[in-house]
Amino acid sequence: MRTAKRIEKLPPYLFAEIDRKVAEAKARGADIISFGVGDPDLPTPQHVVEALADAARDAATHRYPSYTGMPEFRRAIADWYERRFGVSLDPDTQIQPLVGSKEGIFHLPVAFIDPGDVALIPDPGYPVYETGTILSHGEPELLALTAENDFKPDLDALDEQTLERARVLWLNYPSNPTAACVGLDFFTTAVEFCRRHDLLLCHDAAYTEITYDGFVAPSALQVPGALDCAIEFHSLSKTYNMTGWRIGWVAGATEAIEAIKRLKTNIDSGIFDAVQRAGIAALEGPQDDLLATIETYRHRRDLLCDGLKSMGVIVEPPRGSIYLWVPVPEGHNSESFTTYLLDQADIVVAPGNGYGPSGEGFVRFSLTLADDRLEEGVERLRKIVT
Repeated sequence: MRTAKRIEKLPPYLFAEIDRKVAEAKARGADIISFGVGDPDLPTPQHVVEALADAARDAATHRYPSYTGMPEFRRAIADWYERRFGVSLDPDTQIQPLVGSKEGIFHLPVAFIDPGDVALIPDPGYPVYETGTILSHGEPELLALTAENDFKPDLDALDEQTLERARVLWLNYPSNPTAACVGLDFFTTAVEFCRRHDLLLCHDAAYTEITYDGFVAPSALQVPGALDCAIEFHSLSKTYNMTGWRIGWVAGATEAIEAIKRLKTNIDSGIFDAVQRAGIAALEGPQDDLLATIETYRHRRDLLCDGLKSMGVIVEPPRGSIYLWVPVPEGHNSESFTTYLLDQADIVVAPGNGYGPSGEGFVRFSLTLADDRLEEGVERLRKIVT
């Protein structure tokens, strides 16, 4: 059997490889502590679960949902944007619900990238920006994110030849995997850049609601003129601990949203209406659980940062996301240190180079594990990291 050539271009998906290594270690009886995949261990808020249960009992939710999402859910998203960012969106023309934001991120290049077109992609960054581009026969142009530049891309370094072929610019703040955060001034610069070069700015905003120490993450759509050239992907996954529910959205420029809508009518049949009703409950209901989630992650962040500091590994506590981006010790690269932790301490982390070549020299720790397991992980690290 011969597979399509486009599949041959794809690397193994990073998190699938992590899962495989964990399974192998567990098979040999290891007590694995995983700082790998960013899958929240905290439960979905109870009122959201109850909203789903009530909706699932309603036979009206059992039929095909709308391709464009429930009007009530789109209105809830628009109202949330108004409350949270002061951004006014038309729920009919500027919002499209998604089967989780990953689905929309992956399919975006199908609507905007022709063969030979370029997508500007952060490096390191969420791998799906690149794989979606590859499967659309586009060409990824990786934008190196370095500590020296606060993990922001140097847009001025792009040459005119590349910019002539570029169609989209991907951004992600708070960042996965670097945990870097930016202010509205950075998005202002990015919007101006995209308008000047006729690019679609695609901001992956999955972590804007998980921030610490008084920092409030902005939306790219807050910039004047952004609704002419920018879209933003959001997800309920990290905000409300709903990774398994597969519900998110994309919002922004009307022309871009229309293209995505046309694409989705040919790809899927929408989100189960009961899940959308639960999404409404999440956005419109009490936010106490979100505040508790943020405090839990802040506490874990501090535990891990303090533990690493006691070993001589200094990591500036991030102001957002659920990750720590940690330099590997001298004498190691990303892969060797990841293997070392697994072999010597039964600890799983994500190798930085799995997010792009500029991730070499780092590993990513996720904060999505209970305090006692995190503390045990720190003790195991202390025994082997010098």
